[in-house]
Amino acid sequence: MSKAFVKEDASDDGADLDRAHEPAPRGPQYISAAGRKVLLAELNRLWKDERPRVTREVEAAAALGDRSENAEYIYGKKRLREIDRRLRFLKGKLETLIVVAERPAELGKVFFGAQVTLQGEDGAEVTYRLVGGDEIDLAKRCISVDSPIGKALLGKEVGDVVTVKRPKGDVELEIVKIRYGAPG
Repeated sequence: MSKAFVKEDASDDGADLDRAHEPAPRGPQYISAAGRKVLLAELNRLWKDERPRVTREVEAAAALGDRSENAEYIYGKKRLREIDRRLRFLKGKLETLIVVAERPAELGKVFFGAQVTLQGEDGAEVTYRLVGGDEIDLAKRCISVDSPIGKALLGKEVGDVVTVKRPKGDVELEIVKIRYGAPG
């Protein structure tokens, strides 16, 4: 018999293999109240609308007979597994996220939720909003507080110049304006 199939160490219970697939532990993950609301809406839509609809479709396909060659049944079961996986992910994520108030005590400094207007070396201005990783939307200029720019900006004030390391070279950005509240 091949040694590949023999368990040599009684203490080897496969836990190392399980841990290999776990994400590395990270610090706290933050989200705005609006971002949490979006995740909750997705969870509710999947649980109350999508999953019951797909379950009905799978039941109808199963009633047709031979399940091994029934594409609707096979696809429906696969879709149910995907929905259940997403539901577990969302439930776990919502339990661990920390909801941050939109306005910190020190409005003159950059914190989570800030809309920061930056001026580049070329004089062009751009405004970003610092959000959690689950709220990133580049089209709306919402960037993560964990991004290189986000990390460089945290705790800084108007007039500060930050250096952001990028693959194509470092760039210096000056903080022109800090604002809190609804995007816009």
